[in-house]
Amino acid sequence: MSASQLSAQIAHNGTTLIVFAVFVVCVILIALWGAADSDTPRRFFVSGRELPSGRNGIALFGDFISAATLLGTPGLIALAGFDGIPYLVGPVVVWAVILLVVAEPFHNTGSYTVGDALARRLRPRPVHLAMGLATLVISLFYLTAQLVGAGALAAPLLGISGEAAQNYLMVFLGVLMIIYVALSGMHGATLVQLLKAAVLLIASIFLAGLVLAKFHWNPSDLLGTAARRSGVGENFLAPGARAQGTGTEALDRVSLQLGALIGAAGLPHILMRMSVVRSARAARRSVQWTAVLTCVFCVTAGILGFGAAAVLGPETIVAGSPSGNTATLLLAHSLGGSWMLTVMACVAFATILAVVAGIALAAATSVAHDLYGAVLKRGRATEEKELMVARWAVVLIGCAAVGLSLLAERLNVSFAAGLAFCVAASAILPALLYGLYWRSFTTTGALWSIYGGLVSSVVLAVLSPAVSGGPTALFPDMDFNLFPLQYPTIVSAPLGFFLGWLGSVLGRDRPDPATYSALELRTLASADDTSA
Repeated sequence: MSASQLSAQIAHNGTTLIVFAVFVVCVILIALWGAADSDTPRRFFVSGRELPSGRNGIALFGDFISAATLLGTPGLIALAGFDGIPYLVGPVVVWAVILLVVAEPFHNTGSYTVGDALARRLRPRPVHLAMGLATLVISLFYLTAQLVGAGALAAPLLGISGEAAQNYLMVFLGVLMIIYVALSGMHGATLVQLLKAAVLLIASIFLAGLVLAKFHWNPSDLLGTAARRSGVGENFLAPGARAQGTGTEALDRVSLQLGALIGAAGLPHILMRMSVVRSARAARRSVQWTAVLTCVFCVTAGILGFGAAAVLGPETIVAGSPSGNTATLLLAHSLGGSWMLTVMACVAFATILAVVAGIALAAATSVAHDLYGAVLKRGRATEEKELMVARWAVVLIGCAAVGLSLLAERLNVSFAAGLAFCVAASAILPALLYGLYWRSFTTTGALWSIYGGLVSSVVLAVLSPAVSGGPTALFPDMDFNLFPLQYPTIVSAPLGFFLGWLGSVLGRDRPDPATYSALELRTLASADDTSA
């Protein structure tokens, strides 16, 4: 079944429109319900720091798992076999990094944003400004990628075609995002994430159960059939079965995986989730919940990937999408018919729409708290003004993301999402780790690290093959392709760490041992509550 046939199959199922409409109505009701619980900045930004750890862990799972994981990872495994396994292991390792290095110390700083955490020991205004700008760049890249992906997926889901129709749909999705984030803040975003996480896990586990039932619940039969149909035999289950491309392409894959591994620990909307619970212990438990759910989902995604290889074969998968992104939907149709295809397509759409909630909220928080409250008002903004700015920031950021998605229809969604992870790994994570753990870190080091990582990652990405120099590039008729890698994390992240060290060593300002000792004491404490 080709991609167009798949779209037609979804479109002719009237249940799809009903399911889509029900989801949209649920989102709006959630926004109205959560509006009453978002009447102060503390409640709007971090839900009053009162979320239970279990609920926050499930929402954190919903924040992290995107449609790229639901659709892309099983498709990659279906085509690459064993070589796709690292893409399953990566998300699990991410949570180990966050649990061991970031979760408790960041919570104990009592911060809304990363700028808050650094400002406890560095000069506040320049640090808030730098972190605010970095957060905006990351959020806009990520939001644009999610909206473009949502439009491309929801258009065939609703049976509409044509560039204009998809553009209108992206606008509608952007407006829907603005409504429920602006009205209900973190409380509404959490409820949407809980809904998304539940349907995602239930639907994917059910489909994985259909796969295992087809092979009599025998994983050995599943893997053996996948290997036989792969075209490479038993090598499908060994490293290197699908190894292709030049050394540059292999380095690009390593750079992408590095960005996904360390970049997640610097994503603003993930870090915000560390602050919505009452204690450091609750933050740790939230991450543990998320790690367990991620493990369950990754095992499920592996079953779906090998199941697609065994049931469909590589020819059918490539006919649907050369990258394998439709493998999960094709598998759902093959095993469950039109109704299962509809369910999985709606789950994929819900996954995309839910992810944008946390991203938009993190960006709005940074605008209101970092740029307006700390930089423009020098820390003297009233709560009412800061909350108003946050709500209007959601509107402006949402409109900007919609505008960028309309201008960048040719944008490779994976590239834009990968670039967001790259900027987080290069601009935010080095400064955050230095700020939490290095006594000699200075404001100059923080600014060099943030701006250096931000500029280097964006400039190298602009000079990459994804933007110009090829038929699949964003600007195919132009050629300023000077950097060979699409994902520059392998260069920009070490550069961010190096600049943080260099700026601290060469800068004129000296570290303040007293402020670092106070921050260290605070991050090691396990108080029941901290105040921003």
